[in-house]
Amino acid sequence: MANVDVLPKHHRATAGEKKVIGASSLGTVFEWYDFYLYGSLATHIATHFFSGVNASLGFILALAAFAAGFAVRPFGAVVFGRIGDVVGRKNTFLVTMALMGVSTFVVGLLPTYEQIGVAAPIILVLLRLVQGLALGGEYGGAATYVAEHAPNERRGLYTSWIQTTATLGLFASLLVIMATRMSMPAEAFSAWGWRVPFLISIVLLAVSLWIRLQLSESPVFQKMKAEGATSKAPLAESFGAWPNLKLVLIALFCAVAGQAVVWYTGQFYALFFLKQSLKVDAFSADVMVAIALAIGTPFFIVFGWLSDKIGRKPIIMTGCALAALTYFPLFSMLTEAANPALAAAMRNAPVTIHADPADCRFQFAPGELKEHITYRSSCDLARSALAGRSVSYASVDAAPGSAAQIHVGEVVIASFNGEGMEDQAFRDQSRSFQESVDAAINQAGYPLRADPAAMNKPLIVGLLVVLMIYVAMVYGPIAAMLVELFPPRIRYTSMSLPYHIGNGWFGGFLPTTAFAIVAATGNIFNGLWYPVIIAGATLVLGLLFLPETRNRSIDF
Repeated sequence: MANVDVLPKHHRATAGEKKVIGASSLGTVFEWYDFYLYGSLATHIATHFFSGVNASLGFILALAAFAAGFAVRPFGAVVFGRIGDVVGRKNTFLVTMALMGVSTFVVGLLPTYEQIGVAAPIILVLLRLVQGLALGGEYGGAATYVAEHAPNERRGLYTSWIQTTATLGLFASLLVIMATRMSMPAEAFSAWGWRVPFLISIVLLAVSLWIRLQLSESPVFQKMKAEGATSKAPLAESFGAWPNLKLVLIALFCAVAGQAVVWYTGQFYALFFLKQSLKVDAFSADVMVAIALAIGTPFFIVFGWLSDKIGRKPIIMTGCALAALTYFPLFSMLTEAANPALAAAMRNAPVTIHADPADCRFQFAPGELKEHITYRSSCDLARSALAGRSVSYASVDAAPGSAAQIHVGEVVIASFNGEGMEDQAFRDQSRSFQESVDAAINQAGYPLRADPAAMNKPLIVGLLVVLMIYVAMVYGPIAAMLVELFPPRIRYTSMSLPYHIGNGWFGGFLPTTAFAIVAATGNIFNGLWYPVIIAGATLVLGLLFLPETRNRSIDF
């Protein structure tokens, strides 16, 4: 069982320890590379595997399949966590790596919908589920393996290398995709070139497996096995006994939930916000985020090292606090830097919709799908007209039964009720209404897209780096803390589940949840309430219940 020991004197990492860190981290980078390829190429996947429906619905189905990989991560944590506590750390994450690599490679070979019909998307979703299960088992194994090789006084530093792998995997997937695009015409990439990054994964798999096969089992697990002290029922011990279940809940709600939303806000939602809300062109947004990732990634190591000096809890709690307190002003500054014309228009000519609340429905559909949905009520037509231009607005309740109005500064545009109208008459009036809204929005200075010449790119990168530093603060020390919270008999199982519930569900669904909030309220900043509330709750609960784990011995 974990206990507090006097720390041994400081020492430099041995060759064996460096090999453990390097091999474990490289393998985990590869797994994240595979996992994120799908999201980066979702548009092409929708075209080839969901072509039996219209293009917009196909894109939504492709994104749903991407989300499925996040949804099953906790189940992978349970399955492979149990195997890791019974069979061993090394062999388990060899299995998870093989599953991830083979399923990714098969995506590159999978026939399209046109070739094998509905079997294509079904197989694709099954492969995506296998990827999610594999990733659910990989992280806990790699983090536990490295931590159990690390000396007590350097555990935060050693495990922080594992924490860089998700960012490096994302970075690697973007680089491979960009290199593949540049090596062939756009038509060839759309037709078959998108498969190349998936097929390359088989080479990465072979290299990573060979490197990991050179490793020996964790010394902690070897000692437990030699003494016959491994758990026979790690699931029951982890989640059926209240003392350990309490630690699982503390890990989830007092640390990982906040860490997850800060991580996904800094690395994913910021990119989405630049492209979708601020209308920055995709290439510029990708480049600026990539630069910020390159600058910010070393801070994972910095904060892992610092957690060995001052503790895990202070750094994670500070990261959550800074995120909760500064996200709104930071994203406001990002708006000013990336699209100053939009910021000025929002300030000088704010947009509001005055409507009977009973006349308004929830409009939650990405831009590609909106064109296929017909809204008829006056409120829905007003919202849809603004959503088509991605204009931020506030809602004001109007008298029951009254027709909705759009106020753009001092200009008022009356909406209309399309219920019961003939289709042609409805289309004509909708077109006239949209033209009136567009004219008012244009007159008020709302831009169609961000002007690259007006962007303050150094400031944008600087703000993205700040967001990345928050990510590093909460994520750098988290592996060491999770390993230290749980006893070695059930460590793999116990730490994996809260990590993957937090990062797979709280974090993985953050972009969708934040987008839903924006769609419901009309305000482009309101999606930030989700990470702010979760990070704030984790801060309060963590200050009250999360123990400090630095200096704990994790040996058996």
